[in-house]
Amino acid sequence: MEQTPFVRDFRPIRRRGIERLARAGWGAGRSVWAADIGGRDLAVDSVDVTHEPASAAVAGVMGLDEAVSLCVRRRRFVLDGKPVLLSTSYLPADLVANSPITEPDTGPGGVYARLADLGHAPARFREELRSRMPTQPEAERLRLPPGAPVIHLARTAFDPEGRVVELNEMVLDSAAYVLEYDFEA
Repeated sequence: MEQTPFVRDFRPIRRRGIERLARAGWGAGRSVWAADIGGRDLAVDSVDVTHEPASAAVAGVMGLDEAVSLCVRRRRFVLDGKPVLLSTSYLPADLVANSPITEPDTGPGGVYARLADLGHAPARFREELRSRMPTQPEAERLRLPPGAPVIHLARTAFDPEGRVVELNEMVLDSAAYVLEYDFEA
């Protein structure tokens, strides 16, 4: 009996790292994801917003004391019916208190537009990425086949004074993404 090879018909997401974070987009009320999906059907199928103490690792990146309370936003993104990304944002709770950032729907332009409303618009970003094997919960939430790696992308957003206003840790299905960085020499 001859087996038909499995052909994956999912079109990868072309994530344009620099274009997607430009203030012109989120400042005009567009989602940072709009630059990636090209009119395809992107959904956030789960949003969890909590307040938690900073872990040692997160506090270290953000330059905060571990006792500091953070607003933590966990989301799962699904494109064309396929989970492709897990995203966890850490924001100083004192900075975002009583703002739409603490709600599941942050409004047009998302978190960055709301930070701008609070006088702390991101002025600079740093992204670090690495490939690794997923944890069991990550593999389950992304519905990954055994042995499939993920891309772990950590983005830090700084306001004009250099304060870290967000740390966003993302776990991407590596088969679902092409990461593109286009910049002047």
